[in-house]
Amino acid sequence: MKTLIKALVIMPLALVIILLSVANRSPVVMSLDPFSGSAPLIAISSPLFVIILGAVALGVLLGGFVVWWSQGRYRRALRRQTHELERLQVDQARQRSAASYATHGSAGNGALLPVRTNAY
Repeated sequence: MKTLIKALVIMPLALVIILLSVANRSPVVMSLDPFSGSAPLIAISSPLFVIILGAVALGVLLGGFVVWWSQGRYRRALRRQTHELERLQVDQARQRSAASYATHGSAGNGALLPVRTNAY
């Protein structure tokens, strides 16, 4: 089922990219200098589809980085909670071990040891 859904999404997307690439093969000049239109300081000459696909790829990467960066506090909190859970599990195992030792004794004869209470 996942393969079918992926195919239904990827095939039309690939078709659109191929059609865009074939229709926009002629080179264009992309200027990054807003002050000089005739002789730009920084200019890139490449096919239009390369510029469009490059801009889309840059947008996807930039958006992914921003989302990853903004969710950093949640990953940090999850790491802290995981370490706390591991520490509590170790403490619980120690307490169970100590309780088992106290009830069964060191000799293993099954005699129960008296329990200390703080009653006055």
